[in-house]
Amino acid sequence: QVQVVESGGGLVQAGGSLRLSCAASGRTVSSYVVGWFRQAPGKEREFVAASSWSGDMTPYAYSVKGRFTISRDNAKNTAYLQMNSLKPEDTAVYYCAVGWGVGDLSRMKYAYWGQGTQVTVSS
Repeated sequence: QVQVVESGGGLVQAGGSLRLSCAASGRTVSSYVVGWFRQAPGKEREFVAASSWSGDMTPYAYSVKGRFTISRDNAKNTAYLQMNSLKPEDTAVYYCAVGWGVGDLSRMKYAYWGQGTQVTVSS
């Protein structure tokens, strides 16, 4: 079993920054893809960003490209989502997920999910 725990959410004014963390633990936690997703009230969950194990593939949703940056520290089994220039429309619960798929990291099936962390951006 693998546990995924997000942290770092909070309330921030528009234009501000937040950094989310995603810690994965459990047996055989290695060589995984990590993805960030978000779900706003009344909307479907959407892909935000992902990173391959080596970090050579880091796709982003168009809406966050240039503002958000995904990174990871494999020695710590932790991934990060640096969010800059935040907008009210970024308000959502942000979820981290890990998996071992191939191909399109935005569409692959992720095996384990965290509980989510709330990000609220005020105008």
